[in-house]
Amino acid sequence: MTRYFTADHEWIAVEGDTATVGITDYAQSQLGDITFVELPAVGASLGKGDSASVVDSVKAASDVYAPVSGAVTEVNPALEDAPELVNSAPEGEGWLWKMTLSDAGQLDGLMDEAAYAAYVAGL
Repeated sequence: MTRYFTADHEWIAVEGDTATVGITDYAQSQLGDITFVELPAVGASLGKGDSASVVDSVKAASDVYAPVSGAVTEVNPALEDAPELVNSAPEGEGWLWKMTLSDAGQLDGLMDEAAYAAYVAGL
């Protein structure tokens, strides 16, 4: 599984033509305690950069953008009862949605882990 990152602090883990999307540890640390997560509808067609989800925290409500284009195939049901999973395991059990990629070429514009770490270090 290959993991990519966006400048908006989303991560995307790709296996074949299926991708899992969430927010990075940096993003959740900036938001504070997550109180609610609004997830996209299963079957929704997302374009790269579309607002797909909203994460509410004690500090703010933040949009989560689709890192690539595709169709939502699954959302994380655990977040309905335990949105704090986004805080405790943002790049694991706190994933937001899964999608089928419509254009794998869009991954080329994303950062790898080393590039993202350097990007965050410069903020």
